Amino acid sequence: MTEYTEKQMQKIGEDIVDVLKSIYDPEIPVDIYELGLIYDVQVSTEGDAKILMTLTSPNCPVAESLPVEVEEKCKTLPEVDSAEVEITFDPPWDRDMMSEEAKLELGML
Repeated sequence: MTEYTEKQMQKIGEDIVDVLKSIYDPEIPVDIYELGLIYDVQVSTEGDAKILMTLTSPNCPVAESLPVEVEEKCKTLPEVDSAEVEITFDPPWDRDMMSEEAKLELGML
């Protein structure tokens, strides 16, 4: 079993963020990271990833499929042994959580 150093775990976390930036909300032409749906990314010394995220609303049409897509895409990274997504609505998502880039993309600036 590989034990990753703090620096390696940080790099894996950055790689996960890059993967998250390739996943788009189907209703909004912005990736889930820039939308502010990702609250936290943690990587263990064994390469296990835990992603804390939310959805734009509790009855979001992709509530079932989006977390699975996030897990599956994160597991494509060779250093990621496992990926777990936890959905939370605390705090609830709102437009203020979007990056400046996302707001610009959506014509909100």
